[in-house]
Amino acid sequence: MAFRFSRAVSERSFVPFRGCAVVLFSSLLFSPLALSAAQQEPAQQTQTQQTPAQSTPAITEQAPSSQQAPTSSTPSDLPAGTTSGAQQDNVPTAVLSNRSSRKKTRKSSDDADTVKQQKKDEKVIQSKDTVKEQREMKRRLKDNPLANVNSAQPDKQLYDRALVALKKGHFDVSRLLLQDMLATYPDSEYQMRAKLAFADSWYREGGTAALTQAETEYHDFIIFFPNAPEAAEAQMRIGDIYFKQMDKPDRDYAKAVHAQEEYRNMLTQYPDSKLIPDAKQKLREVQEILATRETGIADFYEAHENYAAAIARYQTVVDTYPLFSKIDSALIGLGDAYAAQAKFVRTSPTMKNLSEDQRARLLRVYDSQAAAAYGRVVTVYSASPRVEDARDRLEAIGAPIPEPTAEQVAASQALENSRQSYNLGNRAKLLIMRSPDVVQASRVGDPSLADPKATYAPAVSKRIQEDFTAAMTGKAAATNAVVPADATAPAANTSDAGAVPAAGNTPASLSDIPAADAAASGTATGSASSITETPTGVAPVSSPGTSAGMGVTIITPGSSAVKDANNGLNSVGPRNTAELPPIEKPATAPDAVNDVSGVKTPVGQVPPQPNAKGKVKNPKPEYEGDVESSSTHKKKKGIKKINPF
Repeated sequence: MAFRFSRAVSERSFVPFRGCAVVLFSSLLFSPLALSAAQQEPAQQTQTQQTPAQSTPAITEQAPSSQQAPTSSTPSDLPAGTTSGAQQDNVPTAVLSNRSSRKKTRKSSDDADTVKQQKKDEKVIQSKDTVKEQREMKRRLKDNPLANVNSAQPDKQLYDRALVALKKGHFDVSRLLLQDMLATYPDSEYQMRAKLAFADSWYREGGTAALTQAETEYHDFIIFFPNAPEAAEAQMRIGDIYFKQMDKPDRDYAKAVHAQEEYRNMLTQYPDSKLIPDAKQKLREVQEILATRETGIADFYEAHENYAAAIARYQTVVDTYPLFSKIDSALIGLGDAYAAQAKFVRTSPTMKNLSEDQRARLLRVYDSQAAAAYGRVVTVYSASPRVEDARDRLEAIGAPIPEPTAEQVAASQALENSRQSYNLGNRAKLLIMRSPDVVQASRVGDPSLADPKATYAPAVSKRIQEDFTAAMTGKAAATNAVVPADATAPAANTSDAGAVPAAGNTPASLSDIPAADAAASGTATGSASSITETPTGVAPVSSPGTSAGMGVTIITPGSSAVKDANNGLNSVGPRNTAELPPIEKPATAPDAVNDVSGVKTPVGQVPPQPNAKGKVKNPKPEYEGDVESSSTHKKKKGIKKINPF
């Protein structure tokens, strides 16, 4: 039993025994080192005490060598064979030394470290509770700018109670308290903040009626306090009211137009407000929505080969919204519309009847306008995603490819880098919410504060006719280019061109162009004639001398063609104006059976006969035992009970 116990103890106590052995070995190994260090410590302390004496410059001269040696006299009160500790220390006398500056430098660095340590020790580290209180105070000041004003005045107490109710969502209670305050204390110093809080209560409540009332209250606040700093906040809230009600670009855009107007008023009337950055960003997002709408309409017109309307919409986007995220697509669409017109001039059978000089003039006009649109993508928006498409189109039409400057490249890169990318959160929000897509709106740049003169489709059609007339007569039109040659400046409006120039002294000969009624016979007439060409897929209009797709009319010089009121656009109304077929007559009823003639009346047409009492009873339908059951008939049995059919 003792053997087993000792064996178990030895097995379980192996680790403690090993630890004790390690401790003993370490103490034996490091004890001499510790002893030597303890002996050297008094010597170092003595050297430290001698340092000030050595560093202090001596005023007296050095003593003679006989005085430097210490005396070896032994006091009588000491035991034999011992000396005093003072006699053993070799204390040097003061001597001149050139090493005092180094000692001072080291001392000054030590003093600097000491000062730093003291400042570090004196620095107050705020606790978590203090930081939490500061954050709470900032939040309270954001909700209530007068929260740090400690006042026992009754108007201030009413104001604080109203803001507490507003924070909790008790909007009616908050408005009642503010009304009591304004009615009871009309000359209160908190009157301005109370009126603004009253409007904020309607704004935070939300809803169409509440937002309308909030807009009215904010306008009243601006009228009463036009020079107050809070007037900028009220104007910003008016823009936010319309911003919250905006819908997607393919829906009603009236709210977006109102929001753009209010944010522009904010930027122009209060340029020194601290809310200017927020107002600029909101205006960029609103203009992103409006530009998306205009581009979608332009794409629709271009898909239906209505190039005059497409050019008008694209040109409006390019001139009004230079920070649009898809401005490169709008410029390429504008260039494609002009390129389609040039293709029409090249491939149309009617245009092939023109002379080479006349056709070259028209091609020069359309190709130059397309190249200007493509070139602006390459230069001004050189960092856009579709810059390579613009380069390919310039090579296709044989136009030179411009090179952007360093300033243009830097500005374009900054514009593209400011846009956000789509993530899972943004896509989920767009999928669930009805809010418009403003993820890729620009975060830099100044939004346009005034709309340039818009370009309309009738003006574009008129300009196309002027270009054609100028090509026919050999005279240049008043203004042909829609996209500016200088890509850094916005396009100038050219919709109001001058009148169509009259025919020159030597107009181009059109004797080789047959008239409309003599096209089959091949004979040319000297009377006025007009030849129109309608692109594929577009219905011709009723008035002569007009092309619905291009807005181009070929007119013989000197002739008086009928002016089209629609300027080449499709007329409103159905294309098929034929009369509708007459209404079909109802089928005739079958002939009745004549009982007088002796023909038997069918069973289904026999009217019920009166009984002996003179009452007419309708015959009961025949009983179907398989379908129904009754108390006067046998009940269903077996599987027929559960058969519903």
